[in-house]
Amino acid sequence: MSYMSRYRDWLLSDYFDAETKEELEAIQDDEAEIEDRFYKNIEFGTGGMRGKMGAGTNRINKYVIRKATQGLANYIINYSDDGQEKGVVIAYDSRHNSPEFSLEAALVLAANGIKTYLFTGMRATPELSYAVRELNAIGGIVVTASHNPSEYNGYKVYWEDGGQVVPEQARDIIAEIEEIDDFSIVKTIDEMEAVNQGLLNYIGAEIDDSYQKTLMDILPDTDLAAEKGSDLSVVYTPLHGTGSTVVPKLLSNLGFSNLHVVEEQADGDSDFSTVESPNPEDREAFDMALKLAEKKDAELILATDPDCDRMAPVVRAEDGSYQFLNGNETGVLFADFLLREAKAAGTLPDNGAIIKSIVSTDMVLGIAADYGVEVLDVLTGFKFIGEKITEFEASGEKEFILGFEESLGYLIGKHARDKDAAVAAGLAAIMALKYKEEGVNLLDRLAELREEYGYYLEDLESIRLEGKEGQEVITKTIASLREESPKKIAGRRVKVVKDYKLSTSRYLDEDREEEIKLPKSNVLQYLLEGDAKLTIRPSGTEPKLKFYFAVREKDQAAAEKELADFKEKLMAEVEEIMDSF
Repeated sequence: MSYMSRYRDWLLSDYFDAETKEELEAIQDDEAEIEDRFYKNIEFGTGGMRGKMGAGTNRINKYVIRKATQGLANYIINYSDDGQEKGVVIAYDSRHNSPEFSLEAALVLAANGIKTYLFTGMRATPELSYAVRELNAIGGIVVTASHNPSEYNGYKVYWEDGGQVVPEQARDIIAEIEEIDDFSIVKTIDEMEAVNQGLLNYIGAEIDDSYQKTLMDILPDTDLAAEKGSDLSVVYTPLHGTGSTVVPKLLSNLGFSNLHVVEEQADGDSDFSTVESPNPEDREAFDMALKLAEKKDAELILATDPDCDRMAPVVRAEDGSYQFLNGNETGVLFADFLLREAKAAGTLPDNGAIIKSIVSTDMVLGIAADYGVEVLDVLTGFKFIGEKITEFEASGEKEFILGFEESLGYLIGKHARDKDAAVAAGLAAIMALKYKEEGVNLLDRLAELREEYGYYLEDLESIRLEGKEGQEVITKTIASLREESPKKIAGRRVKVVKDYKLSTSRYLDEDREEEIKLPKSNVLQYLLEGDAKLTIRPSGTEPKLKFYFAVREKDQAAAEKELADFKEKLMAEVEEIMDSF
């Protein structure tokens, strides 16, 4: 069916409400906008759905949410014996329409005889993961678009271990969704009827309290925090998101009474009106937190994104300036601290494991090796870290210590199967306090580690390409690199080509090939001479082509020079490829 036929169907059908039709009538003279909204169904990928809100098949709206949930309901009924009774937990963030979309999802599940547990207000994504496990549910849904701009929303699906569905499950759910060719066949039910039948259950404080206690039990050195926590001045901002429901309480419970919350950003504002982007990877998002930190003489700033699964720390240096730590630096500091503290306490397991994504820093390898701990690489997406934790639990082969991604995602403990910014915030505060007691700060410790293991430096560049044409350019660029595998990249000789779609590692110097034993993914990775590394992949949630750069040098100046040259030359080469289409 053409995009114009779909557009007319939505305008003429009795199924869609007046507000939807009014929005569509307003664009009747804008064919490009009509095409963008209707040229395809919004993609339900391995990470669920994410996109701009609005009317249309390629937008997030209540009808698309209902259809996706009907597909999920069909999957639960067809693939599990007791899924209807075990039920599904639903949480949502602070975005426009998130409460409404969550209720729509709950009512579709209820209409299909599936018990639902719906949080009474916005909650952090990791608490949803925890709740799925705690309530022994068959799965979970989070309505969120993470740190995207305010016009976006999304929908993520979790399974009974508390992790996001893995690719095989996602494919089956997608197949069920695609079977639904008419929105009007989606089942729904009245809210009060669902409540009266015991199919819709509201949850809140009891899960909150249990989650808080669990985090307290997981974190190390809580005795020190209880005794000395007031010695560390901490500023926290939830960036208008769900972190306000969990992080301040956790830090206070730990003993960090000298805590200052950026109140202007603790209100769940759906417009994220004080920031350009509610992304803790963007330094501009810290403007208000930095002002408060200077006023309160804070030593540590912590920020979480709107669904509280990413956390970024900022540390006060000796000269009084504030230095940002990226996800790789934070992951390295966490690994070093957890291993050091476990060894000192006599609790370091013989079979310990750290899990990271293939685009995260290799600096952790040397640190872990010195403690006899293995580091395992998985594909990008915290679901794969969660999947490994579940495998370890079942087999007893490894004892999970830490999982992290360069994009500010971290997890300690087995209470959840997704990145947890709340437990990460608690760990960052405890770590900063411990080092303060030893007369150093996090920056000092990072410098010591670089002196010992080398100066690793990483960066990410993204090319954003909107719409149908943009997607075609992304696809062609990756295909071109795969078909005409370069021998040199940015003037650096290619030593190894890892193609995660073909599951092969080709060692060019040795003319041999190895199998990559990970799920297939549209990712190319190049290991280059001089310890440089390049990884290229399309984003799973945004219209972007991502380039991950990594270098290792003897000091900061050399690393910065090498990285700048690497990026400049590579991006020029990519531009040349794209211009050829």
